Amino acid sequence: MTRILLLGGTTEANLVAQAIAKAGLAGVYSYAGRTEAPMGQPIHMRVGGFGGVEGLQAYLKAEAITHVIDATHPFAAQMSTNAVAACLAEGVPLIALERAPWVAGEGDQWTHVPDIPAAVAALAGPPQGVFLAIGRQHIDAFAAQPQHRYLLRLVDQPTGPLPFPAKVVVARGPFDVAGDTALLQEHRIEVVVAKNAGGKGAVAKIAAARALGLPVVMIDRPVIPPRRVVHSVAGVMAWLDA
Repeated sequence: MTRILLLGGTTEANLVAQAIAKAGLAGVYSYAGRTEAPMGQPIHMRVGGFGGVEGLQAYLKAEAITHVIDATHPFAAQMSTNAVAACLAEGVPLIALERAPWVAGEGDQWTHVPDIPAAVAALAGPPQGVFLAIGRQHIDAFAAQPQHRYLLRLVDQPTGPLPFPAKVVVARGPFDVAGDTALLQEHRIEVVVAKNAGGKGAVAKIAAARALGLPVVMIDRPVIPPRRVVHSVAGVMAWLDA
C-alpha cells in the first residue's frame, strides 16, 4: 500500500496534497511548525520537526512510509538534506518538487550573495530604507547593521521584541506587483533583500524593485545533496504512478 510523506509549507506542497487526495492515496502533510496558523490540508497533517536524520528514519519506519515528496521551501536546506540521508538509509524513494529560481532580466540590479552573513555585509554603509523580505527566521543577523530603516513582511505577528527597530507588515502571499510597488513607495524603500525562492507567489517584490529602479541583494540558494527533482505537480504524480 502506498503511504506518502509530503514535506510541505509551500504553495506547491498544497497543490501536491490536493492531487494526492484526489487520487485517493494515503498521505501525511508535514509542516515544520514555523507558522502559527498553518493552512488546513485535504490529507492528514502533522506539525513540528522529526529530530534530525535519525528521527526522520524512525518516523518513516513507524508510519510505514513508502514514498517521500520534498516540497519544502528552497531555503529549507537542513530538512531537505536530512530527507536525502534518511530516505537513502531506509531505502525509501524520494523526489523533490523544486521551483525554478528567478533569473535577473533587463532592468534588474541584483547583487548576488551566497548566504545571510554576506547579505548583512552587503548592507554596510549609510542609512537606507531596507525591505528585508526574508521571513522571520534569519532577521537577527541584521542587527549588525542597525543604521537602516527596516521594513519586514511576516506571515505572523512577532510574539517578542525584534532585534532592531522595524516597521512590520503582517501578510500572507501571493502578492501582486501593484501592491508591492505601492508598499515600497509608501515606506521609501531604497534596497530590497530577498532569498531566491523562485515561483510566482513572492516574485512581485522583485518586479516592483525593477519597476522602481531599486537594487536587490539576492541571496542564492543553498546547496542540497543530489536527489531526483521535478518542477511540476504532474511530474510528482507521474513518479508516484510509476
